Amino acid sequence: MQLRGALTVSVFMLSVMTTDVTLAAVYVFTDASGVTHFTNVPSDSRYAGMTRASYRISAYSPVKTSSGYLAASHRYAPLVQKAAREHSLDRALLQAMIAAESGFDPRAVSPKGAVGLMQLMPETARRYGVRNLYDPAENIQGGAKYVRDLMRKFNNDLSLTLAAYNAGEDAIVQYGNRIPPYRETLQYVPRVLTLYRQYKRDVR
Repeated sequence: MQLRGALTVSVFMLSVMTTDVTLAAVYVFTDASGVTHFTNVPSDSRYAGMTRASYRISAYSPVKTSSGYLAASHRYAPLVQKAAREHSLDRALLQAMIAAESGFDPRAVSPKGAVGLMQLMPETARRYGVRNLYDPAENIQGGAKYVRDLMRKFNNDLSLTLAAYNAGEDAIVQYGNRIPPYRETLQYVPRVLTLYRQYKRDVR
């Protein structure tokens, strides 16, 4: 995974996840080697060209604390475990994505028309044979298949996979296999990675 960030990101992201009104900044840039860097404290000249993205939790569906996410995830744990096993994915990654995408609400619908636990767009659902977007098992399976394919396409680069899931595969290619400078995507990637670390810790 081509991803690096300042240690302060973990503390920063954990703090903003516990409130609906926090407004801070995540700075992101991709270096000449294609490594994507995240920090909220750009401390030296290397960060001069970084993109600043406002991070406001209230821009997403209502956010639970990490313990709330963990409690909500238990209901779908068997479905997540099954999909992770069948598609060679980390269960904690799927849990983190569901938490970020829908807050474990199977009836969630985004303004853009994404539906269900993994917020599948209708065309993506058709691509992976999902007939009922509101069905948790089908939605998780469709999302897991999509994540698997994105991982393969982007050489197991997790940051690019997450960016592609959020912004679309074409956007990654358009920007030279780098995270596109879309505000939502620049917020989404570190948010999922923070949740991923929490879930990996808690499932041990």
